[in-house]
Amino acid sequence: PRTINLLAFDPDGDEVKCRYGNATDSECNPCDPPPVLNVSSQSCSLTFSSSVSNTSSELRYAVQLVVEDFPRQTITLTETGGSQEVKTTSDAISKIPLQFALKVIPEVPSCAEGSYVARFLPPTPDNRAQKFIQVNKVLEINIRAEATHSTKSVTGLLFSGPHNVSKSSSGSGSFTLSWTPTAAESGQSHPICFVVETSYNYNTYHSELRCVAVTV
Repeated sequence: PRTINLLAFDPDGDEVKCRYGNATDSECNPCDPPPVLNVSSQSCSLTFSSSVSNTSSELRYAVQLVVEDFPRQTITLTETGGSQEVKTTSDAISKIPLQFALKVIPEVPSCAEGSYVARFLPPTPDNRAQKFIQVNKVLEINIRAEATHSTKSVTGLLFSGPHNVSKSSSGSGSFTLSWTPTAAESGQSHPICFVVETSYNYNTYHSELRCVAVTV
């Protein structure tokens, strides 16, 4: 099995949970969860495990999740107009959709990280690490990875984050993501996520997903 750990972060400290969308609330279309994935609500992680033959699993799957935050104790929310609403630990405060496509490609001889699928090396930050940066200061995230048996070792870095994040490389498997937040981004938390790519038998494989929450 392969586990995909999603970034589940709430700056207020609320408990964040993930689930598949419900058809009754128009949260998905179509609403049949991918048969090869299991979602863990508490950890917001997806586990890939196929019980059918490898070739029949090599498809693209639409993953349609909903991310919700829950109070850790009963709270009272006050609207700007003065109305109040009580939220218990089982009542979601807010929810957002999370939708993406998952492509399953042919298997490799070994799924051990560092062989055909890249593994991260220090000083790469851990998944769900938190960093703090001041406005107009440069944040640098240094990333190192290796894959000893892949055709071209580490071939690239994919990332997502604020629009002005830049990427540089200092050699095979060594990358730096740089970001300078502006005053408009102050007081907010911004996710920066990344994977590294390796190549084997004309297929591209992704490392584990790592995400960093940056508070300005």
